[in-house]
Amino acid sequence: MKNLWSALILLIAVSCGPHGPSFRERLDAAVDSTLASYTIDQKAWQLIHVRTTALQDSLYPVGGIVLFAYDVKDSAQLMHLVDSLHALPSQPLISIDEEGGRVARIGRNKAFNVPRYESMAALSGPSEAYHCGHSIGLYLAHWGIDINFAPVADVNTNPENIVIGNRAFSSDPSVAAPMVVNYLKGLSDAGIYGCLKHFPGHGDTKADTHFGYASTGKTWEEMLECEMIPFKAGIDAGAPLVMSAHISAPNVTSDETPATMSRLMLTEKLRGELGFQGVIVTDGLGMGAITRQYSAGEAAVGAILAGADILLLPEDALQAHDAIVSAVKDSLITPERLDQSLRRILELKLSKQIN
Repeated sequence: MKNLWSALILLIAVSCGPHGPSFRERLDAAVDSTLASYTIDQKAWQLIHVRTTALQDSLYPVGGIVLFAYDVKDSAQLMHLVDSLHALPSQPLISIDEEGGRVARIGRNKAFNVPRYESMAALSGPSEAYHCGHSIGLYLAHWGIDINFAPVADVNTNPENIVIGNRAFSSDPSVAAPMVVNYLKGLSDAGIYGCLKHFPGHGDTKADTHFGYASTGKTWEEMLECEMIPFKAGIDAGAPLVMSAHISAPNVTSDETPATMSRLMLTEKLRGELGFQGVIVTDGLGMGAITRQYSAGEAAVGAILAGADILLLPEDALQAHDAIVSAVKDSLITPERLDQSLRRILELKLSKQIN
């Protein structure tokens, strides 16, 4: 697959010339060609992102790999690791949670000489948010990382929240929104894809979805007046990814379905009403809010049907993959729906190579 992509990129570059196709035309051609080369089996793997530990027993041809603190030892080791992962035949995207503050896999490691931040809530305003995002983006780009699962677009409105707290920029959506936009722009200017999280807003919850059920009692109208303000600002600013939360919003969906598994939340609200056209990535599918209700296969298929593109950290990657393939063969997931996600993902993968 790597040789196919390399040859394709070379062919496009040679054929363009000074008056050749536009970037958009070249990208579309590259995506079309790559997509046509995939089997259903390969397409299913491209949706799945795993930890490095999932590759130890079986070298799954996954679409992405998420780095954690245990993957990060020192500068030389990290450079070698990322280079090795990028060289895998499936050419995975490499991502990390490097928000700054208490969630920073590299920044909290004393072996790295990088800028460190107390928290996002401690930043003074949009200008400092840009500097933070740009500084983090520069060092992530140095080590070849593609995606940063940041900024946190949540509004920290619930003082009993044990998950978000000072990871959010503010308890005021009008303050948080421009800081989200500027942090995102800082990452982008450094060549890193940013990701708004955790849709539809984790700031008003009490429980931790890592362990089980969490919910918000707000209506959609109430969310539009608070939680959605930073998300909409980030979407309008061109955010390439949005991460779904596993929180339930029964006063929006009329049931306790987690947002990650809700077509109403992801397709009708996020894509339809808010106009997001980029990549929807789930929060970790191995978290308790999902695993206590769904098998790995059920979670994978359900998230795709809801509107997600990237399936992050399923509890069992092989089971998730096999369930997707079976769902396509049984016409539960249409080939067209699968290709929608693949196109969005491939645009991320190929745009840097073509630009």
